[in-house]
Amino acid sequence: MTSPISTNPSSPALDKRDWIAGLEKGLSIIECFDDANPRLTASQAGARCGLTRTATRRYLLTLAHLGYVASDGKLFWLTPRVLRLGQSYLESARLPRIVQPFLQRVTAGTQESAYVCVMDGDDIVYIARNGANRALNTGYVLGARVQAQVTAAGMLMLSMREPEWLESWFANHELKAYTSHTITSKERMRVELARVRAQGWAISEQQLELNHRGIAVPLRDRHGNMAGALSVTMPMGHEASEDAVARVLSVLSETAQAMRNLI
Repeated sequence: MTSPISTNPSSPALDKRDWIAGLEKGLSIIECFDDANPRLTASQAGARCGLTRTATRRYLLTLAHLGYVASDGKLFWLTPRVLRLGQSYLESARLPRIVQPFLQRVTAGTQESAYVCVMDGDDIVYIARNGANRALNTGYVLGARVQAQVTAAGMLMLSMREPEWLESWFANHELKAYTSHTITSKERMRVELARVRAQGWAISEQQLELNHRGIAVPLRDRHGNMAGALSVTMPMGHEASEDAVARVLSVLSETAQAMRNLI
């Protein structure tokens, strides 16, 4: 009897007989392109994926044939067709469709950009948004990925994880500085996450972008399980933190509660 395998701790184990290694490798090659590596040779892509140059080149040529990759004969890069993969999730998943009317309620009640995001690995991913009806409307696009610890929503979701998971995350995660206000001390981050967990909501100021603030509350399903985070972002201006929390937290909390039975 074959033993089950799992490369994603949030996914159920899979019997080895059902594992398609080629699919895993093809997807890993797509994922190896990022803002720091927009164009790669087969050798460079293989080094990032742990594959030989020959095998990587075959995968890249297949992806090029399918329209997901383009090439000049030496370098390879992703094409817009890759966006179909993410768009399929946004169009088919239940959560992004359910939350949209509620995000409109948050925007109307706070005049801020409202978001729902979920955790994926070490990042949060924005799966729904509604922009404020004013000049500032330059927030995250759908599908944007951000390291969790520099946003209110990410800190909230990190704080709710099991202690063992969180310790493993700290042990294997570097706290990268994005601004002079980014928390890069793991001890300070532990204190902040404990505070967030105790109060049940999070605020993050200027950790990712200067002069911007985020406030988030948990988004739970009908069973009480955390399904994501509901948040707003705003320019800090001359509004004190306490005033911003007083203005938006009740709207966020009431909206999250109203969504609970639908998730």
